Amino acid sequence: QVQLVESGGGLVQPGGSLRLSCATSGFTLDYYAIGWFRQAPGKEREGVSCISSSDGSTYYADSVKGRFTISRDNAKNTVYLQMNSLKPEDTAVYYCATSWRPYCGSTWFLKYEYRYWGQGTQVTVSS
Repeated sequence: QVQLVESGGGLVQPGGSLRLSCATSGFTLDYYAIGWFRQAPGKEREGVSCISSSDGSTYYADSVKGRFTISRDNAKNTVYLQMNSLKPEDTAVYYCATSWRPYCGSTWFLKYEYRYWGQGTQVTVSS
């Protein structure tokens, strides 16, 4: 049974940092790209970042580039999202998801590129 479990969310002040984890099980993480998405209240779910398994290449939304870093530890079956210099507009529920493919591709930010999803973890950036 495929499972993705996000953790590490919480309340943080603007300018602060959080590290999200996505623990996976039920499949071989080495074979698939993993994406992070987020959804703020009243908004569509949007792609934040993606990391390929084939070559480790990474992709970021313009809104988080330079502040967020995605990484993976296949031995631990876990993918991380390090979030620095957080802003109130980063407030959302963050989800990780497994791609259908080992690479992110040019449409990595689209939901249909992903097969399995976690339940999400809340990130709130507020003073």
